[in-house]
Amino acid sequence: MRMEHAGAVGGNLSTPSAVTSDEGLMLKVREGQTGLLAELFERHHRHVYGYFYRMTSSREFSEDLVQDVFLRILRYRDTYQPRTSFSAWMYGIARNAMIDQMRKRRPESSLDDSAPEVLSPEVPVDDRLRARQETEILQKALESLPADKREVLILSRYQDLKYDEIGRILGCEPNAVKQRVFRAVRALADRFTQMSGRA
Repeated sequence: MRMEHAGAVGGNLSTPSAVTSDEGLMLKVREGQTGLLAELFERHHRHVYGYFYRMTSSREFSEDLVQDVFLRILRYRDTYQPRTSFSAWMYGIARNAMIDQMRKRRPESSLDDSAPEVLSPEVPVDDRLRARQETEILQKALESLPADKREVLILSRYQDLKYDEIGRILGCEPNAVKQRVFRAVRALADRFTQMSGRA
């Protein structure tokens, strides 16, 4: 199911304002304007995909999970509470979707090396190769971490969630999240050093 067809699910097809917050849009979705879910999908599907891909290293699995998340948002829209961070609520749903699916299947663990090159062509070839190698080593180091450390790093560093938002997702206090992130960063640095032969 493609989310661009979300308007066909039902509800009013109001055009979202460019300044409407995620929380404001979600409240309208909750009230029955389900067509506005397409706008939330446009805003967030790449970030959700990035979260899943960094957790699973599987493009196909991540794409399936993104669709599942937004279907769940539609299905459970009545559970969204006003003044709740939409991002924290969405990632809570995303985390549950991933746990449910991982119980049913084991995702591929191979690295996808077809990621687009982001370095400027003006950068010397040696530097570009070294940067690419370090990016690959960092990705492998991240994948080698235990799931709990990997997840807290992805939520904080890649998805840019605040500690209190991550705390709501993981069910712990912001100070505990801060400690988890610190330990995870240290573990990642240790793995990266070992894998790059700098120890």
